[in-house]
Amino acid sequence: MKILLPPSETKREGGDGVPLDLDRLALPSLRPQRAAVLAALSELAADEGASRRVLKLSDRQLGDIAHNRTLLGAPTMPAVDRYTGVLFDALDAGSLPAASRRWLGAHVWIHSAPLGPIGALDPIPPYRLAAGTSLPGVPALRRLWAEATSAAIAAEAPPFILDLRSEAYVALGPVPATVPSAYVRVVTDQGRALNHFNKKSKGLLVRALAEDRPRIGSLRALRGWAEVNGLELRQADPSGVLELVVSE
Repeated sequence: MKILLPPSETKREGGDGVPLDLDRLALPSLRPQRAAVLAALSELAADEGASRRVLKLSDRQLGDIAHNRTLLGAPTMPAVDRYTGVLFDALDAGSLPAASRRWLGAHVWIHSAPLGPIGALDPIPPYRLAAGTSLPGVPALRRLWAEATSAAIAAEAPPFILDLRSEAYVALGPVPATVPSAYVRVVTDQGRALNHFNKKSKGLLVRALAEDRPRIGSLRALRGWAEVNGLELRQADPSGVLELVVSE
């Protein structure tokens, strides 16, 4: 099984890893797209005013321009540690034992706007780029990424994908029809969709999986694991949408 996570707008500073190496990232066939986006983002960072307009930065976020300016030389850290925010705080990968972190590295992709899906333990620098940004110098991100990412996932051919991404990141790389998958929504037991608890619940779900380290190769196996562990994952419709049911 592979799990697809969205990234987070907020990121942890610093790192002690070597600078970004595109050859060390998951899904290596995406290297041309990654190089193109990084070059455009670095070039944009040379113009503070343009960066502020294009990236829609507030005064408090202007430090992100420096991050983009030093993308290729900045220290890195594992992606699952770089991202912060509600989902990643709930996952709390830094507190997991080594075996659980290795499980994350083998089973989790985090879908970033500049790099596409990357492994949870792939080393990355801090950056600023959202899925909906129109970046000068490259095609619209959806057009740049979608077909190439779907092809890369198809070539990887995982037996099953659990898709926890937001719709904006699904658009940057739809799971191909050739790969069995399920898209997850978080709802109350009355069926009402949730916002804040959506991200938290997804983070807790991935943490529970990492702690247990199951071998899951199908939707049926996933739902069986969830039932044994006191989680409710119900089939919402025949299209493959799952509802993760939580209490408010």
